[in-house]
Amino acid sequence: MGFDFKLNGKIALVTGASGGLGRHFAEVLAGAGAHVAVCARRMDKVMEVVTGIEAAGGKAIGVEMDVTDTNSVEAAFEAIEEETGLVTVLVNNAGIAGGKAALDLTEEDWDKTLDTNLKGAWTVAQEAAKRLVAAETGGVIVNIASVLGLGVAKGVLPYAVSKAGLVQMTKALALELAANGIRVNALAPGYVETDLNRKYLKSEHGQKQIKRIPFRRPGSMDDLTGPLLLLCSDASSYMTGSVLAVDGGNLVGSL
Repeated sequence: MGFDFKLNGKIALVTGASGGLGRHFAEVLAGAGAHVAVCARRMDKVMEVVTGIEAAGGKAIGVEMDVTDTNSVEAAFEAIEEETGLVTVLVNNAGIAGGKAALDLTEEDWDKTLDTNLKGAWTVAQEAAKRLVAAETGGVIVNIASVLGLGVAKGVLPYAVSKAGLVQMTKALALELAANGIRVNALAPGYVETDLNRKYLKSEHGQKQIKRIPFRRPGSMDDLTGPLLLLCSDASSYMTGSVLAVDGGNLVGSL
């Protein structure tokens, strides 16, 4: 019996999809056959992603969404349903990083990170789940967590806390939504090279970080393609509440 990683006929929503990992995830899902709603705040960047997907033969629409604004989230889902139909695959990717020592953090630093990475993910997941339950159809939610939600490093306190919360939220939602046929899992990338961190990874501190990874290299966005398709497709039909680390062995590195 073969495994089907295809998403033909599925309507997928990716948050924070205007660049970086979110853009890659949107392109991957479109390549697997899904009709993708590319969501983010910057519509100029969103439409660049949509144009790229369509040029490659995929289907996509661009929708403005601010995950920290419940009205924006609801309006985005309404627009997607009106144009394409019910979202049955959600990739909760929107998030922000930031690095400061714990004693230098401000209340604004804390709130901004937690509101986007944790509360924002919750808001979008709840909206998606409510609609799936009302339609009496199953669905898939994939939360993009981080190895920093499973381990810890210096200078990333709010980020690490937000991702740890997202891991636990994944498990709690998985438990509550299983009866409705909604699977909730998390993908926890390690240090994956993107436009945002490429300069850092080439720095002296970044190179020291890479040497602590058992594979001795950062991940590429392509390293996340297979795991993402596993969690979004029927190939993982008996998985829920799982947290899949893709980190080159970082979490099992020696002390």
